[in-house]
Amino acid sequence: MSTSTTMTTTTSAATCGIHHVGLTVPALAAARDFFVDALGFAEVGGVVDYPATFVSDGAVMLTLWQARDDEPRVAFDRHHNIGLHHLALRVADAASLDALGTRLAARGDVVIEFPPQPLGSGGARHMMCRVAGGIRLELTQPA
Repeated sequence: MSTSTTMTTTTSAATCGIHHVGLTVPALAAARDFFVDALGFAEVGGVVDYPATFVSDGAVMLTLWQARDDEPRVAFDRHHNIGLHHLALRVADAASLDALGTRLAARGDVVIEFPPQPLGSGGARHMMCRVAGGIRLELTQPA
């Protein structure tokens, strides 16, 4: 896979960044625990009656919504489903990515799709995993 990303700033955009990303999960507590325990996110709120929990790393807020138990569930298939393909979070540097890759591989609620490896030819690296709730999570270290 050849990947090239260039971030540019534009003044003509009608938006100015991500406010939050909402993810529907089959087990709210397990998803919350993953983001808080494995990635160090803080729980910053929630709605008990919905139910939903809000977690943040200080730059990105995630809204974790509990899927209804009385509805049929279909696991995500990145080749056929429309919508969120994966969530990509940036890590500080190569050492952070490697340490996180090792820590996640040791957890029972994470499936590693591929360990840290080069992302294209520009010096960036990334890894991909499936975390609690079946969400595909990419962790990327910038060049």
